Amino acid sequence: MSLIKNRRNSFSAIPALVDDFLGRELFNWDNSHFSSTQTTVPAVNILESADNFTVEVAAPGMEKQDFKIELENNTLTISSQKQQNEQTEQGNYTRREFSYQSFHRTFILPRDVVNDEGIAARYENGVLHLIIPKKEEVKQKAPRLIEIR
Repeated sequence: MSLIKNRRNSFSAIPALVDDFLGRELFNWDNSHFSSTQTTVPAVNILESADNFTVEVAAPGMEKQDFKIELENNTLTISSQKQQNEQTEQGNYTRREFSYQSFHRTFILPRDVVNDEGIAARYENGVLHLIIPKKEEVKQKAPRLIEIR
């Protein structure tokens, strides 16, 4: 017995199209944006300026207390676990899927470049921002004008 309907052998194309459309989650087309473990990994941007590195982690729907940021030696780890257990008084469920989100990202920081004591983080508009300052001795200095005598 198969758990997957064979839609190619249906007698009418219209019910199959309606079933395809209504039976599919709106933003989940064949799980194409999930990994093989059915988890998502947030996208990350890393910017470098003369004074620091900025790491931006796209994690909409989270709250700042959902994140865990650890620094051990020169390894920066950003992780999160969130389980949604919303209670409702609206009646019987016809379909409700539990939601559990987790991710784990690890970055190796350049040991001789980063001032690990000054790392700061903030969560704003669905993006986690980490500011990782550079050590004073490696910061780019402004060009110095040399006077001709």
